[in-house]
Amino acid sequence: MTCRDKRRIEEDTNCVADILRQIVDAQDDIVDDDCDISCEQSIQDLRGDTAAPNSLDTVPVLLYCKCDPFKGYGVRNDQQKTVVDSFYFRVNSIDDDNCATLELLRDPSDSHTGAPDPTKQKTANLRATGICITVDLECFCHVTCLPAINAL
Repeated sequence: MTCRDKRRIEEDTNCVADILRQIVDAQDDIVDDDCDISCEQSIQDLRGDTAAPNSLDTVPVLLYCKCDPFKGYGVRNDQQKTVVDSFYFRVNSIDDDNCATLELLRDPSDSHTGAPDPTKQKTANLRATGICITVDLECFCHVTCLPAINAL
């Protein structure tokens, strides 16, 4: 079940998908957007529109299902097949059906998994984990962007 209203369904729009597409485009140096608040600010920072050239490559996002933050899970390809979880993601791609590939982001110094909410997960040095999941963006109602970072 989504939180989209009937008008949006008829117009076939999805605000979360639209924001995430902007992020993917900015990460690929394609977006041309002049907004300067919220996710738009992170996109501008990623593109280097607000400062000198930088090495930023990721806009970390939090996604919400109804009112609850979404937590993704994956497994490291190590000897122990360690389960990894995160509330924070890098959007790697979005297809025409609004299915997105999200990469889990983790702070390498944060060995704690199973954080009960996003405020319990360290974010100071988020890095790409190489663990990706596929999600249906129709299931999300809210996106929060963190400041752009260098995660790769």
